[in-house]
Amino acid sequence: MTHLLHQTFETQVRRVPGKTALVREGRRSSYADIDALSAALASSLRAHGVGRGDRVALFLDNSEHMVAAIYAVLRIGAVFMPVNTLTKADKLAYVLADSEAVALVTQHALAEVARQALGLAPGVRHCWLADDGYPAPSPELAGQVAYPPAPEPGAAAPEPAPVIDLDLAAIIYTSGSTGRPKGVMLSHRNMLSALDSVSTYLGLHEHDVVTCALPLAFDYGLYQVLMAFALGATVLLERSFTYPARVLQDMAREGATVFAGVPTMFALLLGMDLSGFDLRSLRMVTNTAAALPVAHIQRIRAAFPQARLYSMYGLTECKRVSYLPPEQLDIRPGSVGRGMPNEELWLVDEQGRRLPDGSTGELVVRGSHVMRGYWRQPQATAERLRPGPLPGEMVLYTGDLFRSDEQGWLYFVARKDDIIKSRGEKVSPREVENVLHEISGVRQAVVVGVPDELLGEAIKAFVVPEPGRTLDQRAVLRHCQARLESFMVPRQVEFVSELPQTDNGKVRRASLL
Repeated sequence: MTHLLHQTFETQVRRVPGKTALVREGRRSSYADIDALSAALASSLRAHGVGRGDRVALFLDNSEHMVAAIYAVLRIGAVFMPVNTLTKADKLAYVLADSEAVALVTQHALAEVARQALGLAPGVRHCWLADDGYPAPSPELAGQVAYPPAPEPGAAAPEPAPVIDLDLAAIIYTSGSTGRPKGVMLSHRNMLSALDSVSTYLGLHEHDVVTCALPLAFDYGLYQVLMAFALGATVLLERSFTYPARVLQDMAREGATVFAGVPTMFALLLGMDLSGFDLRSLRMVTNTAAALPVAHIQRIRAAFPQARLYSMYGLTECKRVSYLPPEQLDIRPGSVGRGMPNEELWLVDEQGRRLPDGSTGELVVRGSHVMRGYWRQPQATAERLRPGPLPGEMVLYTGDLFRSDEQGWLYFVARKDDIIKSRGEKVSPREVENVLHEISGVRQAVVVGVPDELLGEAIKAFVVPEPGRTLDQRAVLRHCQARLESFMVPRQVEFVSELPQTDNGKVRRASLL
């Protein structure tokens, strides 16, 4: 029985060792190849005193080394912490110090950032520097250990650590768009539960070629690899989505069957001419991180008519919450669906009382995929994890407002903190943004509340036009006036070339205030 996260990978190593597990920039790595890299690093970590429960930061780009390092850390009973490669030295130092990390695995291209961070986080005892072909010499890092060469496939892995499924597998630090980031603690059971539920409702299988152009430090990107490797599938791993045409070329060459994206990525794709890419092999497109505008859903389906589109909602604290079956898109295009397998959901009012279908309230999640809590933040944990229906259990209060229809289908309203209060009325940014996205030539749109002496908060819209398009402010406002109640119409519209984003591709609303 598989009860630890890395055992899903090890099962496939034994079953299909020669199968291509990973394709990156034209290089192919088999399951046995990744296993050999992982075993070598695991042995080196253990030889330098890293063991059960220790935190190991992985400051690596999307690569064979990053994937191998995840499984290496798990194999010795330690806890992996993926850190986005865009992270600056001061934030990396905070993560290292806050987590009390004992080890860091990074690469030559990031060595200078790592050096600065290590100077502020003396608790890190050892550092491994993976070879990424970086041409310039790297600085000497504190506690640097020679990176182990991969042995021949089939070489003995280190003895398994005495780990149970309640032990932590990962700590994933949230983006920290406001204040310091929080470390989400996930056990083996949490991650296996999420992996099983998501791969089940998506219908993923071993013949899939899963495209991942999301950072593996982002749980949505991370799970593309974890799910694929649990099934013996192949991952087309992209460094990033900076050059979408290159990603599409790779997808066409490799016969990609699954593409995972976020709204900002789809906004880029919808501004391109896709006719030059043969993507007929694509059978599934998925979206999460933020809800897709209804207008974009229609255009994505038109661009990939043979692919099933899954609109989903989730958060790092439990990985995934809901999904909308593709056959419901025409019926409920604005919905993010209902709960996934092995999970219970409900809405509550401000007093925490459960609400019936057809209501609006905060979403509560119950399931074995819900996090253990926030690392070293008991107050923040108590705000999110509260007593559930059964004695001794805790459930997740998401902080997100949803409305449900009479059949229980969910529609995202807003983060509780994002609700705009104008003229004494509560305004959902999502509702206004959907109307803005209906306008021809709008690539992205976000609304925020700005201080106003008369209104309390005035609604301000930030609009990114599609390349080569010129939009008129008065025309935008006329469209809103025709589609929205008067108190929901933006008072200001500002056209911008791009929107500030977190490392994970979400819009950083606080930066717009």
